[in-house]
Amino acid sequence: MTDQKGMSDVNDNSSVDEVKTTPVLDQDSVDPVYQAKAHVLNNAIQQIGMGKYQWELFVLVGFGWASDNMWPIITSLILPAVALEFNQSKPPLLSLAQNIGLLVGALFWGFGCDIFGRRLAFNMTIGVTAVFGLIAAGSPNFAAIGCFAALWSVGVGGNLPVDSAVFLEFLPGSHQYLLTILSIFWAFAQVLATLIAWPLLGYHTCSQEQTTPCTKSENFGWRWFMITMGTFSMTCFFLRFVVFTLYESPKFLMGKGKDAEAVAIVHKVAAKNKTTSSLVIEDLLFHDQASHQQGTNAAAALKRKLEKVNLTHVRALFRTRRLAYSTSLIMCIWAFIGLAFPLYNAFIPYTLESRGASFGDGSIYLTYRNSLIIAVLGVPGALIGGALVEIPRIGRKGALAFSTAFTGVFLFCSTTAKNSNALLGWNCAYSFMSNIMYAVLYAYTPEIFPTKDRGTGNALTASANRVFGIMAPIIAIYANLKTAAPVYVSGALFLAAGALTCALPFESRGKASL
Repeated sequence: MTDQKGMSDVNDNSSVDEVKTTPVLDQDSVDPVYQAKAHVLNNAIQQIGMGKYQWELFVLVGFGWASDNMWPIITSLILPAVALEFNQSKPPLLSLAQNIGLLVGALFWGFGCDIFGRRLAFNMTIGVTAVFGLIAAGSPNFAAIGCFAALWSVGVGGNLPVDSAVFLEFLPGSHQYLLTILSIFWAFAQVLATLIAWPLLGYHTCSQEQTTPCTKSENFGWRWFMITMGTFSMTCFFLRFVVFTLYESPKFLMGKGKDAEAVAIVHKVAAKNKTTSSLVIEDLLFHDQASHQQGTNAAAALKRKLEKVNLTHVRALFRTRRLAYSTSLIMCIWAFIGLAFPLYNAFIPYTLESRGASFGDGSIYLTYRNSLIIAVLGVPGALIGGALVEIPRIGRKGALAFSTAFTGVFLFCSTTAKNSNALLGWNCAYSFMSNIMYAVLYAYTPEIFPTKDRGTGNALTASANRVFGIMAPIIAIYANLKTAAPVYVSGALFLAAGALTCALPFESRGKASL
């Protein structure tokens, strides 16, 4: 048998690598056999290093990050035009349909990827989004566009829960900060969507001031926009499904008792990176032989089959008091942000146009120009988030608390705007801070869940986010969007989420995920 110390000491050449293979979670929070095997796989991935496979995966996972932001932004951008064409008195119903779809997607793909694996979910989510996004361009009425928005959102809802798990499980501990940098795709997606929307919607949309009925022919901009963005997503799907070969996660396979397959995948990744790994099957089997627990070996096959119909993965996230506290708290943070963000962000174009009209400059052209400026200011936020999380004494928790609180502060400040330029300025500050917030949140969340339950953990947080997101358009319907009421609610929720962040028990900076 290979000397067990050989694998565990692969990266003992430097103190930095020792820190990077220290687990995020306490020893009592995870099954000890699983934890020991995860440590072996962490060392194997660290030995391989960051190579071609991970960098290609970085780009393709970035498509998922982009989709998660781009399609909700698409809904907000087409909302004024759709409401005018179909003479809809309650436009937020479109956002409600979208958020219902996001919830279903988060539940199905998030829980499902812990049962049927990461590959299927990773390959299908963007495909589902692209198909229904393209079909939506032909919607004959408001009910149809609402149904298609819900259906494309089923695909969108699975992107973050699945993609974050996939990427983190192939990532060396020394490069986990790249989870934060991924949010650059999230920010660029908003820029891309608003950049394309500006000419299509800005010049081919009915005006709120016109007295004649808004016809399909003069309001065709939003349909061209849907076709363009649907084609972009279909291209992303083609690259992920056809061009790139995704291997199943080694940690997922190990958690299902398929140790030999996990070792084989590690060697395939090493070959793709033009290097080698010293990992052998005995390195994993050693821990089964050293313990009577059957949590990760093949003898638990029947039990794993039953996991498909019980709450095994959910209970694992509440295994100890500290882990239960962490899981509950991060779900609350996601829930608060889930209501706060869409309550304001989903209606930014509508707000800019309606409040701009009261300032005397609410033209459609100016509305989408300002939306583009706001989107561009979010890009540096994602990059700064990637730097903040690696600063000692700040880390993930500090960066998240700071950015979330200031996102709320700038929302409150926007209510003081006396003209469109002032409103634009505060919205730019809000966009900058909210992109830092999401960059850190998307990186921190999967890091504090063990691999075998990571999809479920991501599903729980995403579902909390989407459930509260469903409330946003309902509030918007009954709280006039032309007033500051939704803004005050949104700002207060961001401040509350920032305060809760300070109480999180785990700091994942400088530590390897299990």
